[in-house]
Parts: sequence; structure tokens; C-alpha cells
Amino acid sequence: MAFTKHVLFVFLTYWLVLQITTSFLEAAPEASLIKSLPGFNGTFPSKHYSGYVTLDTKPAKNLFYYFIESERNPTKDPVVLWLNGGPGCSSFDGFVYEHGPFNFEKGKNEGDLPILHLNPFSWSKVSNIIYLDSPSGVGFSYPKLETGDLQTANDTHAFLLKWFKLYPEFQPNQFYITGESYAGIYIPTLIDAIDKGKEVGVKPGINLKGYMIGNGVCDDYYDGDNAFVPFAHGMGLISESLYKEAYKICRGDFENKDRECQLIIRELYNVTSGLNIYNILEPCYHGNGNSVGAKNMTGLPASFRELGKTNKPLPVRNRMFGRAWPYRAPVRDGLVPTWAQLTDSLKRDRNSVVPCYNDEVATRYLTDKDVRKALHVSPEAEEWIICADPFRYYHNAGSMLPYHKNLTAKGYRTLIYSGDHDMCVPFTGSEAWTASLGLKIVDEWRSWESDSQIAGRQVLPEYKPSESLHFYDSWLQRNKI
Repeated sequence: MAFTKHVLFVFLTYWLVLQITTSFLEAAPEASLIKSLPGFNGTFPSKHYSGYVTLDTKPAKNLFYYFIESERNPTKDPVVLWLNGGPGCSSFDGFVYEHGPFNFEKGKNEGDLPILHLNPFSWSKVSNIIYLDSPSGVGFSYPKLETGDLQTANDTHAFLLKWFKLYPEFQPNQFYITGESYAGIYIPTLIDAIDKGKEVGVKPGINLKGYMIGNGVCDDYYDGDNAFVPFAHGMGLISESLYKEAYKICRGDFENKDRECQLIIRELYNVTSGLNIYNILEPCYHGNGNSVGAKNMTGLPASFRELGKTNKPLPVRNRMFGRAWPYRAPVRDGLVPTWAQLTDSLKRDRNSVVPCYNDEVATRYLTDKDVRKALHVSPEAEEWIICADPFRYYHNAGSMLPYHKNLTAKGYRTLIYSGDHDMCVPFTGSEAWTASLGLKIVDEWRSWESDSQIAGRQVLPEYKPSESLHFYDSWLQRNKI
């Protein structure tokens, strides 16, 4: 009898494990499963899903997502939400050009669909990751409606609550939010909304652990010329004498609105106008087939020019349209000028050019009718463009400094990182505002290594994909960076 009970116990244990495992595999909505993608002939290394979550608003908002299960261990690896900036730029920017599961090779002939190859440095190697087109009207999400920081945070929170109901097997997983540029506004406001929901017992519970932001917008005092001028000086892009003159005239505050200060700041703009503002070491495509960049800037040491090289197996693009907040347009309260609006104003100014503009690969792929069908895109969604146009978006959340102070005090893990050759949202601004929080330093500044090499430069997936994956995974695993 004892033997029979033992065998029965083993059988029941096996059956329960089998049922739990099967439940995990089958809980996700089968209709959202992506079975194949045009341009890709291989096998997906993990399950991919895409579709819509419809919010209970009037009118209804339909937010589009692309979800990739972790290639390592989807039951234990964290779930990460990725948000691109803009505001109003699609998170397919990150999917196509940065850390998505594929590298996109331009079609062999003009007009051909891009060819997809597996990305050996995809962030889905070590995490379950959601790419969300937010707010409504961005990318494949619809309809296009006027919105702002606080409404976007509430809508994204509502999206997550419904998403975790659709994918209940991922509710126990640790959850993180990450993004770049204007996501420096999206993320703290969203974390705040989730945290308030947890306090009043909103269900399902979200196992939120923290957030990471790359070259993120935070506060107009720190993000603007008070970041740009020290960056340009420190990188050797302006002369010592010009810097000292600007410092004296502006009395150390480069956001000073005095006419004399503004004139000297404009002179600094002119001196650095030939650079790719999103990566000063890379050429800048100007839309006419010509490019200018670090190779033509004699002020940069030769060793700096070498730092722009990438180990990505396919070429990187020549600009960061949806990634970084538009240069020299620090976020102020009220209606935010969009990329499209800034582009129009630049075209009207004969002395200006659209900065580093080139996104043919993503646009060609995501506007293809067969791709839309494979991704379960609604016919009601507009044709995909990387940044919504027209788009009315209001910055109404103020400075992010109070948000960061509150969230870190509540114990949420926070990682603020910067590519050190981004002149659009320079690391100098990030250093200044993080220092202003007055947090205790527990680990002094130091370089960090990846693959036995010093790897503290340009930690951005597009240019340094291997180092970026190492950086990302180390932080998620709570290993020392």
C-alpha cells in the first residue's frame, strides 16, 4: 500500500507540473501569435505575439504592442516594457534599429522588402519584452487624439492592467520599464501611476521593480544649454577661449535669457552645426545624399573617431529621428512641438537643415501590406510612420525631479544612463540633475568592462549592441555593472 501511495504521489506531481507547464505555454492569446514574417525565412527562437489592447475610453483607444518571450527562460526572466520617445514616436524604432529580435538588411534592389536576420544581441535573449506604440495615434495605435503626459501615463497603466490579464502567466515575473529620450517623461509618470494603483489595490497586481532611462529628458533647466555648452567644451568641439567668453557673458547659467548670452550661445550652435548631434562621431545624413560628420571635424582626436565603429553585423542608420528629443527644443510646459513641426520650421529657415534624417528601412518594411497582415494590424490604423504627424501633445507633468525623488525613496530600482557622445540629450545634463537629487553615493564613479574591455562609451544598442546587452542583463540580474 505504501508503494502504491508513493507511485500515485509521483504521478500526481508529474501531472501537476505538466499542467502548469502547459498552462504557461497556452495562456497567451493564440490569435495574437505571430507564425511568420515577410522577409524572414528562419525559425523564431522564442514565441512572438502582436495585437491590440482596447482601452475603455470614449472614443476607445487601441494600443498596439509586439511582445517577445525571452529566449532564455520566459517563466523566470523579467518582463520589460520598452518606450521610444518623441513624443509621438513609435517603439518600432527600438525594435528595428536597436535591440529587437532582428537585424534589418536593406533590400537588394530599390523598393525591395528588407531582409530579416536574427539579432545575436537582442534584448529578448535575456528578457520578455513588450514594444508598445504609445500614446494612441502613434505607430499602429489608433485613433489619433490630443493628449499629454498625465493622460498618456494613465492610458499606458490601463494598457498594462489589461495586458497582464491577457498574459496572466507573466504576472509573477518581475516587471521593469525602460526607454530613451522623451521616455524620460513617459516612464516616471507611468511608474507613479502604477505605484498609486498598487496603493489602492488595483488588480491585477503588477510586480513592478524599477526602471531604466537612456539619455532621457528630465528638466528644462538641466536638459538645454546648461548641458550642451559643458558637453561641447568637454569634447573639444569649441575652443577654450569661446567657452570662457560664454561662461562670463552668461554668468555660468547658459539658460540665461539676456540678449548677449543668447548671441554667444547662437555662435556655439554655429560652431558645432556640422556634427551629427545624436552621435558626434558618426556622419550626418542631410537628405540630399551628402553627409558630414566627425571625419571632417579636425577638432576631434583620431582616437575619438574610432569610437564610433560598431560590431553590429549590418550597417547602422545615419540618424536617430525617433530616439532623442529634438535638439535645441528643451521641454517646456504646454504644447510640445513635434518632430514634424520642427522639421517644417527647419525647412522654412534657409540656414537650417533637418538633422540626420533617414529611416527608409523601417518605413519600407512596416508600410508593406503583407507585413501589416502578419502583425495583425487593424485596417483602421493609419499607414505607419516613425513619428506621428500631425500630433498634439502637451507637457503637463512638470519637472521629473520630484518624480525621481519620490520613486527612489519608495525603493524602486532606478538606472539613468547616457551615451557619452550624444549631444542632443548630453550626459552632462544627466549627471547634473542626478547629482541634484542629493542621493548618497555608495559606489564611486568608475569605468566598466565588457568582454574584458573598457566599455563605458556609447552604451546604445545601435552602435554598441554587445556591450549594451551585457549592460542591460547585468542590471536586470542585479550584478555589478
